[in-house]
Amino acid sequence: MRQKRILVAHYGGPEVITSIEEEIPVPGAGELRVKVLAAGVGLPDVLAREGVHPETPRVPYTPGWDLVGTVDQLGRGVTDFQLGQTVAAMPIHGCYAQYVCVPHGRVVAVPAGLDAAEAVAVVLNYITAYQMLHRSAKAQPGQRMLIHGAAGGVGTAMLQLAKLAGVEMFGTCSEQAAPAVRDLGGIPIDYKHSDFVQEIHRLTGRGVDAVFDGIGGDNLWRSRDALREGGRVVTYGFQSKMRGGRMASHSEGRHPFRESTELGGYILRNWFKPGRKSMVPYSIQWLMRFKPAWFRQDLSALLDLLKQGKIKPIIAQRLPLEEARRAHEMLGAGGVVGKIVLLPNG
Repeated sequence: MRQKRILVAHYGGPEVITSIEEEIPVPGAGELRVKVLAAGVGLPDVLAREGVHPETPRVPYTPGWDLVGTVDQLGRGVTDFQLGQTVAAMPIHGCYAQYVCVPHGRVVAVPAGLDAAEAVAVVLNYITAYQMLHRSAKAQPGQRMLIHGAAGGVGTAMLQLAKLAGVEMFGTCSEQAAPAVRDLGGIPIDYKHSDFVQEIHRLTGRGVDAVFDGIGGDNLWRSRDALREGGRVVTYGFQSKMRGGRMASHSEGRHPFRESTELGGYILRNWFKPGRKSMVPYSIQWLMRFKPAWFRQDLSALLDLLKQGKIKPIIAQRLPLEEARRAHEMLGAGGVVGKIVLLPNG
């Protein structure tokens, strides 16, 4: 039996994405094979394709951080899952394929009856938002917070989770995306036509309790200016280095740990700035490695919220596997509201 799988043969733009056909993989001991129903497309996939994400695999490799699918075959020694059971996983790469083998310890059961595309949006985007909100920012009812890129996959997740937590959430976005942000309970700030720092202080008086910054670079100082005394910036990305879906510095060579090193410099310098304002990094992959129980616990809790209808992921596009390149082009062009999802098996 053969399958289709997406391949990045060398680092670069969306044009490096190709498709191959091959025999489907066979699960080893302790693994299970998943028939992929939905694979998420996100900014980490773009950064890995460019060769600059800390989790960038060596080429050639198959992109895809997260998946939802059904158990298709059990490897030797796997007894905690059943054939046909719906599961979710975040192997970090390899999900743009029709079949993927995953260690059973990294798999979480998905409640029956959920839409696969909505469920896969929970795996990366909602866990990122949930852990930043509750584990990094220690959110409390009545607090005020700001997220940049509020119309994106993580942003729309954060707005929904903040509303459940009783947190008043502001969100930077384009003018076109403002209605979507408002519908999710957020207060939109048009970053193209207004100064978000001035707007935050106009709307709140003293600033917000936390800012979630996936932009990075000098925008971190602007985010810091939007804080009240005692507030914190949670930083989790470096979109400021992107231009049209490409790294602005891609001609200088690819260094996967350069951005992490720069972030460390910002955090160090923050200690010497006036005011009681902290800056903390968030990395879903490192938290998953060091606190795997948290990952499984948080994912199960979020899938339960999805089952109850308390959260509703926004799916920007559902595309066949063959349109992986188009998905990356759309993400790079900007303006995507919600999550782009690939459907490898139709």
